[in-house]
Amino acid sequence: MSDELFVKDVMSKPVTIAKSAPITEALDKMLADGLDPLIVTNNGGVMGTISRVAIAETLGSKKTSTLSPTKIHVANKTDEDFTSVYPDEEAEILIPLLQEYKVVVVLDEEHRLIGKVDATDILKVMKPETTTYNLLQNAPVIGPEQRVIHLRRRMIDEEATKFIVTEEGEILGIVTETDVARAMRDFRLRVEDRHQDNQIRTILVGDIMTSPALSLEYSADVSTFIDLIVNKNISSIPVTRDGKVAGIITKQALLVAL
Repeated sequence: MSDELFVKDVMSKPVTIAKSAPITEALDKMLADGLDPLIVTNNGGVMGTISRVAIAETLGSKKTSTLSPTKIHVANKTDEDFTSVYPDEEAEILIPLLQEYKVVVVLDEEHRLIGKVDATDILKVMKPETTTYNLLQNAPVIGPEQRVIHLRRRMIDEEATKFIVTEEGEILGIVTETDVARAMRDFRLRVEDRHQDNQIRTILVGDIMTSPALSLEYSADVSTFIDLIVNKNISSIPVTRDGKVAGIITKQALLVAL
């Protein structure tokens, strides 16, 4: 890595959301810009971040079931634990920070927000020297006929946010915290409160999964995985070997490999 590479060479334009905005607006902005998390601001200052996982948990919780999603504000789900750097610091400082935080906030000398760096930003300029074998992780799998409420429970219990949807060994799609958040938002807006407890049980994984799922063979070069993740702005890629699920490669694994 060149010593001449600085934070300002890596950072991109920050996308923000006001703490007073509804979480539905935050989710719409995340989906439109392909970002997770968003930087939360208040009166021009950074107060934290909000993630798709946090939104999915909120919209799927019984505690908020009587509230319209448009009435739940970003401030209620803001994570105030964030980290920041300055533009003239060496870019190398970003690697350990991004292994702990999903986004690094870039501030100028007057502590004004001027940029952000996330995994996609850094993988555009830094490539880990490793192998597919070293990056491969076990992939949680789920069937398309499983209920979304069961999926949510598994996400919590297994601390997993991405599941490969399979049927008889064939990959049908992928389902993530983003799919759950979007499905819960749409459901809550569409179904009246008194019917939600019964009808939410009818939503199946196959109804909300992203299909077809982009996947690559185990023999693919690591650079191919990186290019696909960066260009498609996705967080993970299922890996197959001889047509069967071998595992998954994620942005986080690539960051750790740096």
